[in-house]
Amino acid sequence: MNPRPRPTLHRLRQLHARGEPIAVLTCYDATFARVLDEAGVDVMLVGDSLGMVCQGQADTLPVQMQEMIYHTASVARGNHGVWLIADMPFGSYQGQQDTAIANAVQLMQAGAHMVKVEGGGWTVSLVRALVERGIPVCGHLGFTPQSVHALGGYRIQGRDEEAVERLRLDAAALADAGAAMLVFELMPSAVARSVAQSLPIPVIGIGAGSGVGGQVLVLHDMLNLTAGRLPRYVRDFTEGSASIQAAVRRYVEDVKSGKFPDDTAHGY
Repeated sequence: MNPRPRPTLHRLRQLHARGEPIAVLTCYDATFARVLDEAGVDVMLVGDSLGMVCQGQADTLPVQMQEMIYHTASVARGNHGVWLIADMPFGSYQGQQDTAIANAVQLMQAGAHMVKVEGGGWTVSLVRALVERGIPVCGHLGFTPQSVHALGGYRIQGRDEEAVERLRLDAAALADAGAAMLVFELMPSAVARSVAQSLPIPVIGIGAGSGVGGQVLVLHDMLNLTAGRLPRYVRDFTEGSASIQAAVRRYVEDVKSGKFPDDTAHGY
């Protein structure tokens, strides 16, 4: 099999410009990185969801910077042709901006192509500072897992006009600051579609319906390896698949074709 070309931000922008959905999955180690690369995934996210998936934590808050560096480096060693985003964990960017920049640099040196930060408002100045220093940034709006306690648990965001307007303003501000991509999590499909269509950059949805520029799922969720009941927005892609790689290929194909997500079955 011929290796895929090295990933670039320009390629992702080309996908978005021609209306081709971007297929994203989380990844935490070199073995799965190779599987996802060979299956044709466009983007891998080394998510701080590793706190739950790999460590058995209740949420993402305990994840440490050194752990994110370790997993990012592991995924990078198994990756060749996939754009690689690394989450900045809780506490790594909420303080002094110089410290946040230094932490982002460490993730880039570990092999990330882009870092992801959660929230709007105060993060805009940080996004601008990172982009000015040559560090691509992905924002994250809607339900932001690092704010789970402030948000009152895993709750749908953007339910009223005030919340929708705040989302719209935050998304525009992040794009203006230079964010090259956004993640929208847990919001009504119609809201996500409306805001995404107003932006010049791709929006990747998770529990945000089909009207955005791509989709992301936690790898272990779509492979039905997560204990307990799967979230409504997840589909088990192992059903009818002969292997893990076949399941990942089906995910990519269904995102690209628009078969996943189905707003009736998976949306809000």
